[in-house]
Amino acid sequence: MELTLLGTGAPAGLPRPDCPCAACAAALGDAARGATALLVEGTLLLDLTPGAALAAARAGRSLAGVRQVLLSHPHYGPAVEVPAGLPQPGRVPDGRELALLTGHRVRALALDSPGTGYAVTGPGGQRLLYLPPGGAPAGVEEQSVEPYDMVLADVLGRPDALARLRAVGAVGPTTDVVAVHIDHDVPPGAELLRRLAAAGARAVRDGTTLAVGAYENVPDVPRRTLVLGGARSGKSVEAERRLEAFPDVLYVATGGTRSGDGEWAARVAAHRERRPGSWRTVETCDLVPLLKDDDGAPLLVDCLSLWLTDAMDSVGAWDDADWAGGGERALRARVTELTDAVRHTHRTVVAVSNEVGSGIVPATASGRRYRDELGRLNAAFAAECEHVLLVVAGQALSLRG
Repeated sequence: MELTLLGTGAPAGLPRPDCPCAACAAALGDAARGATALLVEGTLLLDLTPGAALAAARAGRSLAGVRQVLLSHPHYGPAVEVPAGLPQPGRVPDGRELALLTGHRVRALALDSPGTGYAVTGPGGQRLLYLPPGGAPAGVEEQSVEPYDMVLADVLGRPDALARLRAVGAVGPTTDVVAVHIDHDVPPGAELLRRLAAAGARAVRDGTTLAVGAYENVPDVPRRTLVLGGARSGKSVEAERRLEAFPDVLYVATGGTRSGDGEWAARVAAHRERRPGSWRTVETCDLVPLLKDDDGAPLLVDCLSLWLTDAMDSVGAWDDADWAGGGERALRARVTELTDAVRHTHRTVVAVSNEVGSGIVPATASGRRYRDELGRLNAAFAAECEHVLLVVAGQALSLRG
């Protein structure tokens, strides 16, 4: 089954009209995107957008053979003119299936937002799922679904939609996930591709024709990632973003609780508010058993710097005599045990750590000791990761992978 993406952008397009933001300013040439619309084998049009006939002509296609036009989401603004010869657009009621004379079957999926998702099965059995902007399937948690060959969805705006589909098997390792409804929330270019790769998805240009079921060499999601950054750099947000398209994530908080510390409680609450509701949380610094549990869910460890504080407490690292009398050797053994576990783990792991070696030299011996040991820990952990990021002012710079 073949489909042509007449557009891949948000309903207002990219750049948005009269928007002065940096992302819109950079969305020029091949980075510009019209509102998303799909032409399936020249006979089925999913979403009618302004200039659809011209977009089809630019892609070397024609709308003359279209026999069905289906809308997936409410249209705001002036009415879109229906090109001559096209049937009137309509919507399929949730749960209903439409059989086309061409042999295609279209089933309408209920969503958790206004709109309709469409599962299209071709005459040869290939299956694609198209979701509207801002939409995620409703009620799929109670189902078991065979993997789709292709999913086109608002990956950046609703990563939890992918998580829901993965949880029930509707998105599997061979599913080609293509991002559509791309808006100005993410700068075009390398940053867009990096964000999508972290979710196991890709983007294509307007006018691209895709073969549903054909193998695409999409980069694998990195299994081990270390995210470094300074205070308030956005490193935790970046780490959470890397797993928000996956279900059943285990968030490992190494900071524990601090009775009577209101500021710390506010930090913890802010982190919890950001996490998807399907994630579980455990407060522990005992990371090695979690890493050895090969059948476990993806881990998000936040953060290694607090793990190190706990480890240094346990070996008496703050006292010079204890440090010289065996504390240093004991800490080295703890770090080696951790990095060995990272090397051999089969779990997906995203870990966060502070980058503290570029600032002011601490005034105390214990502060300098902590700075040095954190630098060593970060280097050792990074050596075992396929992907290492440094976050500066909210911008993620790839150091590896």
